[in-house]
Amino acid sequence: QVQLVESGGGLVQPGGSLRLSCAANGLIFSIYAMRWYRQAPGKQRELVAQIGTTGGESYEDSAKGRFTVSRDHAKKTGYLQMSSLKPDDTAVYYCNVLNVRTMETFWGQGIQVTVSS
Repeated sequence: QVQLVESGGGLVQPGGSLRLSCAANGLIFSIYAMRWYRQAPGKQRELVAQIGTTGGESYEDSAKGRFTVSRDHAKKTGYLQMSSLKPDDTAVYYCNVLNVRTMETFWGQGIQVTVSS
């Protein structure tokens, strides 16, 4: 059974940092691209960052320069390091893995990030 378990969310003040983790079980992690999405109240889910199987990264414009996506194949874990956080970053963050060959995809349960003073 495939599981993606997120951790590291919480409440942080504006300008602060958080690191989200996504631990993958039940799949061959190295053959899946990893993506981080977020969904704020009343808004559509949006793609924030992604990292391919060989480490290629891309970011949504508001995340560029503030967020860093990474992965550790040995630990079967992906990360989203978020810095200079703003209230607009407040959302539920989801990790997602995608096999670009088969289009098989799995989602984490989501984790709340709240940026507030």
